Amino acid sequence: MYLLETPYILYQPFDTSLIGSFDEKPVNQGLATLAFFGVGVNLVLYLTRVLQQDNATAANNVSKWTGTVYIFSLVGAFLSDSYWGRYKTCAIFQLIFVTGLISLSLSSQLFLLKPEGCGSQEDPCGTHSKLHVWLFYLSIYLIALGNGGYQPNIATFGADQFDEEDNKEGHSKVAFFSYFYLAMNLGSLFSNTILGYFEDEGVWAIGFWASTASAFAALVLFLGGTARYRHFKPNGNPLSRFCQVLVAAMKKCRAEMPQGGDDLYDEAKKESSNSNRKILYTHGFKFLDRAAYISSRDLDHQKQGICSPWRLCPISQVEEVKCILRLLPIWLCTILYSVVFTQMASLFVEQGAAMKTTVSNFKIPPASMSSFDILSVAVFIFFYRRILDPVVARIRKSDAKGLTELQRMGIGLVIAVLAMLSAGIVECYRLKYADKECPHCEGSSSLSIFWQIPQYACIGASEVFMYVGQLEFFNAQTPDGLKSFGSALCMTSISLGNYFSSFLVSVVMKISTEDDMPGWIPGNLNKGHLDRFYFLLAVLTSIDLIVYIASAKWYKSIKFEGRFEANDDEQGNFKV
Repeated sequence: MYLLETPYILYQPFDTSLIGSFDEKPVNQGLATLAFFGVGVNLVLYLTRVLQQDNATAANNVSKWTGTVYIFSLVGAFLSDSYWGRYKTCAIFQLIFVTGLISLSLSSQLFLLKPEGCGSQEDPCGTHSKLHVWLFYLSIYLIALGNGGYQPNIATFGADQFDEEDNKEGHSKVAFFSYFYLAMNLGSLFSNTILGYFEDEGVWAIGFWASTASAFAALVLFLGGTARYRHFKPNGNPLSRFCQVLVAAMKKCRAEMPQGGDDLYDEAKKESSNSNRKILYTHGFKFLDRAAYISSRDLDHQKQGICSPWRLCPISQVEEVKCILRLLPIWLCTILYSVVFTQMASLFVEQGAAMKTTVSNFKIPPASMSSFDILSVAVFIFFYRRILDPVVARIRKSDAKGLTELQRMGIGLVIAVLAMLSAGIVECYRLKYADKECPHCEGSSSLSIFWQIPQYACIGASEVFMYVGQLEFFNAQTPDGLKSFGSALCMTSISLGNYFSSFLVSVVMKISTEDDMPGWIPGNLNKGHLDRFYFLLAVLTSIDLIVYIASAKWYKSIKFEGRFEANDDEQGNFKV
């Protein structure tokens, strides 16, 4: 029975007839994403039109804010895995999310959108007091805290509802991540189009209140399914377990170690209430094995009934640390991809605003172009799951799956390079047809905004391979007690990507503005060279791809005792 082999202790029994009810989690995620992107997708325009910031400053502030969202995912993952459990963590952070949205809506409507009706491109707002600006930043960072703490846990909480030991549910779990990501994008489709249109026209209050209503509906829907969820207890502080291994290994750095792992301390040999699946011994990071080496001093302590976890750790705990260390090179390679991804919310929008945005008498909000990214995600999820994956599996004569997660992430990096090349080429032609003395007037460039479609479509295609592959990879390759941490790694790579993007923009502007030059990304993009910044990102991502391939070929996947031992090749191997 799965209930006896589950990686955590259940709060209550689970009725497998309720599996169909888990569709509400993607719906919940769709509503929460609608609320989040209702704020985030046009935030760069809000900063320039309402708070009167220049393009580079606004782009940096958006990158820092988005990065902070995902930094908070580590906080949520830590509380979930250590103390609260995933259900309680999701509920608390969703409540913080709703509170931040209410505060943002009120502060904007009452204080910031003055004079009344301001906030459009033609009618920017006036100056604001420091208190009102402070209240705005407090509101958006409450949103960052709530959404960041919630995100890694809802994905893992949804995956918890599927039994990996059951073949049917195991395949459903793999599909869950694709449809979960699709729900996120469908939620942002509404915010990028309908809400984006109202906000671009300066009707910011309606957009923010609609986001608030959507987040509140998501919270009610989540709480409404409480009785039907599969609940798990947290496993304790993972940070202390990690540090115990390092400290114990350092204390025995001069000990003579036996060959192999047979003589190392194995807690599974004695009676234990820990029901986590056992991780099989691996030969990498041999120095850490010292933490599980039983010295003569440890034997004396055991006879006296003394056993300090800071001196002797079970080999399963050592293997947890090894798993995390093996993941780090792969994780580091995903950060630069997030630099590419974050351009959609900043420079892509500013580039679109400097293009021809009218069709007849209808004006297209630049932020709504990200709807092509969402449509691309939907198309490529269908293409991958229904066409590409079965074809690759048939060629390989494998019943399990086609491309591995690592291979899909590599494909995502390749497509990201193409996205930056496309954006750079479009910018070259935009500059060719631009009026350099007319930064914001109608028709500052005669090139249509629809020429941005290829770069948005490429980003969407790369997301399907990179981010969905990441979610599956880190969920499968982290130990049972660190599943939320695995999801948080995905979010943190996005965070660091945003921070690195902000740093890169600052460095580029400092270097390119020497000798009184306008720089690559000036307030008037028609006098700059945004194309060079895009090409720089294409070069950096290409270098990152090479490093990623080397890291992926070195990586060895986690091995669990039982049927997971036989399925090792399905998870982590990367073959070109």
